Amino acid sequence: MNYLAHSFLTFSDEQIVGQFLEDYIPNRDRYSYPEKMQQGITLHREIDTFTDAHPELHYARKIFSPMVRLYSGAFVDVALDYFLANALSEKELKKHAEKVYQALRKNEDFLPEKLLKMVDAMEKDNWLFNYRQDWGIKYSMQNVLNKAKYLDKSLGAFEVFLSNKPQLQRHFDAFFPDLVAHVHEVNSGF
Repeated sequence: MNYLAHSFLTFSDEQIVGQFLEDYIPNRDRYSYPEKMQQGITLHREIDTFTDAHPELHYARKIFSPMVRLYSGAFVDVALDYFLANALSEKELKKHAEKVYQALRKNEDFLPEKLLKMVDAMEKDNWLFNYRQDWGIKYSMQNVLNKAKYLDKSLGAFEVFLSNKPQLQRHFDAFFPDLVAHVHEVNSGF
């Protein structure tokens, strides 16, 4: 899952921060953060592990894998944020995006410089809200291509997304309720 889903599947502002920290800190540093942020880090890992093992997403990755091979999971993650963004009302999505930006800003002292720069760009261009637009997902998919070391930056990943949107939607619909149930189970153990 990508930024929207990770932040959506949280139970506090501090868990939101932890969800974002997970990709930007070494594992050894996770215990230096407040407990709720540690829970967010744990939730992030649980979401990734569950997502990687789910059969629906195994099939979703096959849509992208002929073109991007091992990066197919990253493109599926971005696609899933599109479907989540469109499952929410515009008002709900806008409220959630504002909540995330406020939580991150309120906890800036905990954010590594690289993450803080990403948050600046995310908030400026309102990535979380714009995931509901085709052009927002195109932008995100291009970011994945730009960061990938071994992929041609001009690959047509977005076109693959567009031509397979109904099938990807079906995979999302079958997968996401399972993920929500799993996250609630993990959170009840905190």
